[in-house]
Amino acid sequence: MPTFKDATSLQAFLNSQRTGNNTVGFVPTMGALHKGHLALVTSALSQNEIVVVSIFVNPTQFGNAGDLKNYPRTLSKDEALLKTLHNDIIVFAPNAEDLYNGNITSNSYNFGAIANEMEGKYRQGHFNGVGTVLELLFDIVKPDYAYFGEKDFQQLQIVRKLISLTKQPVTIVGCPIYRENSGLAMSSRNERLSKECRDASAFIYKTLQKVKEDFKYKSARQLNEWVKSEFDKQEALELEYFEIANIDTLKTIKRKHKNNKYRAFIAVFVEAVSYTHLTLPTICSV
Repeated sequence: MPTFKDATSLQAFLNSQRTGNNTVGFVPTMGALHKGHLALVTSALSQNEIVVVSIFVNPTQFGNAGDLKNYPRTLSKDEALLKTLHNDIIVFAPNAEDLYNGNITSNSYNFGAIANEMEGKYRQGHFNGVGTVLELLFDIVKPDYAYFGEKDFQQLQIVRKLISLTKQPVTIVGCPIYRENSGLAMSSRNERLSKECRDASAFIYKTLQKVKEDFKYKSARQLNEWVKSEFDKQEALELEYFEIANIDTLKTIKRKHKNNKYRAFIAVFVEAVSYTHLTLPTICSV
């Protein structure tokens, strides 16, 4: 399984592989791979002749220096996991200085109103960092398709907006959330939790399930109040925000309207680790 650390070598190899109608599928990751990542890679393998997985902890999307420092970096383990899927997966693992050409700063994008909701409120500059690194990676890999999980649904919508702004010829493919048996969404950050708090985190999904069930006959205000009161009882979990938002605009709703589609979003701190946008599939007004 080839691993490349610099863009020039990767591009030369990809150019040698692009023959006939071969398509390139791309899965950008920050490493510490788990079954959720592998599900994205499996989707890419099923739809493309060439698959590239990037492993890069992007400094410009972290607002918290401690979170960046503590983010798990397990390249050898990640390569071994990918090899269990296919020997010919291409790994791109650059360092920040090379990828950013010595200027590790974010571009500024006009993502519109969707960037001002939820994560946009709580993590200033995060989406500019995401957009910058993806634009760099897309320019290097030049994929036909790129695969993202719906766990970070707002980010998925931002990526689609990025493609609209930059006119890069890549199709964005959203893939379902991959969950642990407890319902907790698979995340590289899960490995940083104690067993006690990892078990307690199952409450996040249980809460979302109850919200979806009650959405049929309760108002958004009632559900917001209920979620906040339930998290107040949880010593191990600190609710940052809970919102029910329009699936297209991502604006928080005050009232439900027929034929509109909504999604529940939640961000929770567990042992100072942030779990963000652990969403449920679309919930519709009735």
